[in-house]
Amino acid sequence: MAENQQKALAGTSPEKFGDFGLASELLKALDDLGYSSPTPIQSRAIPVILEGKDVMGAAQTGTGKTAGYSLPVLQSLLYHANTSMSPARHPVRALVLVPTRELADQVYEDIRKYAKYTRLRAAVVFGGVDISTQTGILRAGTEILIATPGRLLDHIQQKNVNLGQTHILVLDEADRMLDMGFLPDLQRIVNLLPKERQTLLFSATFSSEIRKLAKSFLENPVSVEVARKNATADNVKQAVYHVDETDKNEAVEYLLRQHQQKQVLIFSNTKAGASRLARQLEKKGLKASAIHGDKTQAERMAVLDAFKEGNISVLVATDVAARGLHIEELPCVINFDLPFVAEDYVHRIGRTGRAGATGEAISLCSAKDEKLLNEIEKLIKRKLPLLTIPVFELKKEKIDKAETAGSGKRSERSPYKSVGLEKKSQDPWFDRPYVPEEPSGEEKRPEEQVSRLPKKPLAALLGGKPKARK
Repeated sequence: MAENQQKALAGTSPEKFGDFGLASELLKALDDLGYSSPTPIQSRAIPVILEGKDVMGAAQTGTGKTAGYSLPVLQSLLYHANTSMSPARHPVRALVLVPTRELADQVYEDIRKYAKYTRLRAAVVFGGVDISTQTGILRAGTEILIATPGRLLDHIQQKNVNLGQTHILVLDEADRMLDMGFLPDLQRIVNLLPKERQTLLFSATFSSEIRKLAKSFLENPVSVEVARKNATADNVKQAVYHVDETDKNEAVEYLLRQHQQKQVLIFSNTKAGASRLARQLEKKGLKASAIHGDKTQAERMAVLDAFKEGNISVLVATDVAARGLHIEELPCVINFDLPFVAEDYVHRIGRTGRAGATGEAISLCSAKDEKLLNEIEKLIKRKLPLLTIPVFELKKEKIDKAETAGSGKRSERSPYKSVGLEKKSQDPWFDRPYVPEEPSGEEKRPEEQVSRLPKKPLAALLGGKPKARK
């Protein structure tokens, strides 16, 4: 294992895709896309995959890992390319498993672009859409199948697809698949594959769970790691704005108008919060929409398309919905809520600053988020710059002046002084603990007053005495 790892990390990186010995059809497609030089993960993974070895790859989002495994897979399958109309001539030879619908669709689109000048067929299946349409495509035959585990098992059960000739398996974003509870489904699928196969596993990090999975599914894998564990990209400018929790909506609006970015991805920790923030931004005249698990697949795809085309400038999303999103030249990411898990911070800001471009990652932090911020800084091993929003500082100064004028002296700073607006001081009477007072001689307790009131006779059904018959 150590020898394989050393081999993957050693040597000079190819300067052009042509140095890998890829077929002219693939190079032409890459040229159409404007790709000439491989990224580090591509430089190290492609040669090893072409050798037919199992690979365990660790790379952060936006490093080009999709092309890193797609290109050598396509190269390996070119021998089987044909124009026959018979489904038997187009069995599934490569299977790519992904955790989410959005990632499945994105990987499919990328592979289609790379295979544009080949005779290889690619198909994608995922849940949330009509299965009958997918059934027809699968029965027509395809060499490369991209799928989410649950929907693939549905098709297997309905005998729409056979994996008996699948000799290449790709597990993309394996860490997320484990987080989402797909391990039993993965085991069922792997049991249906030929034992003699090439398996490629890609993950954001090499956690203990991932290593355990690799030991079970992979055979003497080559380890390829191109980034420090939980490292954030140097080309992404990170900043944290301390604001009061009640000021977050106003803060987001201010930052959006100040930065004037064409596309901004905002993260919310909840589906309800994402929808609420998107509606509020729309009311302020901003082109915003939300994407989360409660929306139908058709709605989510429509929102994504509108965002990519520029019809929507602000996309508010949850972590699960945003996982696997591939948006070219995304300039800015905003964390409306800091993630509960520090590792998700790395995944979130990895959406910007891709392919060497510069990006900006902004986080809002209230007093209750201090612990989460500390965990993030501990994970990434750096302190994030803490900033204030000028508008809120101006408001705070006005409040301070009003307090000074009213009391003759400046009130003591609250614990929220670094968090944005300070709370206005209230009447001290409201801050006193409640102590019940003894009633005076003339005053009677409510219960005593009630007891003196004449009692109404109860009806017989409620326990009263029946009226005497006349």
